[in-house]
Amino acid sequence: MKDQSKVGFIISEMGSRDFDVKKLLNDRKFWFASFLIAWAAALQGHMMWLQRQDSFKHKFGTLYDQNTDDQHDSTEDL
Repeated sequence: MKDQSKVGFIISEMGSRDFDVKKLLNDRKFWFASFLIAWAAALQGHMMWLQRQDSFKHKFGTLYDQNTDDQHDSTEDL
């Protein structure tokens, strides 16, 4: 019988929409979770940017690769 009253209390507490914003902003867990989410999003964005750079290099090559190819062609003529 006691377990049912505890469950009812927990459900009634979860159902209430009244929570203190000041407590939330002062909570370290909230700020840590927010920082962790922002860091993960930034890391994912950075990895996507690196992938774009890498695929561009594979598609078009680099200026250094083109210069070395030209040098090899010019030395073969001699």
